[in-house]
Amino acid sequence: MSAAEIRLVDEVDAAFARGDEDALRQAYDTHGSLVYTLCSRALGPERANDVTQEVFLSAWRARTQFDPAKGNLAAWLTGISKNRIIDAIRAEKRHSDRRAPEPTEELPTESEAEHLGDQMLVADALRILPERPRQILTLHYFEDLTHPQIAERTNLPLGTVKSDIRRGLARIRRYLEQQHV
Repeated sequence: MSAAEIRLVDEVDAAFARGDEDALRQAYDTHGSLVYTLCSRALGPERANDVTQEVFLSAWRARTQFDPAKGNLAAWLTGISKNRIIDAIRAEKRHSDRRAPEPTEELPTESEAEHLGDQMLVADALRILPERPRQILTLHYFEDLTHPQIAERTNLPLGTVKSDIRRGLARIRRYLEQQHV
């Protein structure tokens, strides 16, 4: 993420906390796909639209609790998303006893939804990396490839793969620490 993009995100975060209604639209434009993806992966695409709207409605109502000095809006929205997903899972389980038995897809557990939220935060943090380290970390952590498999697939020396992983993780750690101070 470039310095200009970071400044724009910081400005949107501050405006959102102040209650600027334009910031709500900007926040949705900037973070809506992150929230929708998190909801869709946990609940399926049909329910994801409704839960995404609930997340932004909840965030707007609780905007006075958001402090940009303590973390970024994306992380705060992800936390709200995890709570709304858990609420949706609980509601589905409560109401499933009242419905006629029908084949339904298995809902994720609360811990699976929490894990998915953490993955989404890391995926958001990956955006700050240059293309090569981002690709290598994605292959390692999301596609579960070993270092030698990554070196073979990318045509890079094994040492370069290991160095890119180490430096990329360090950069992500610094980014996440800055966002959650």
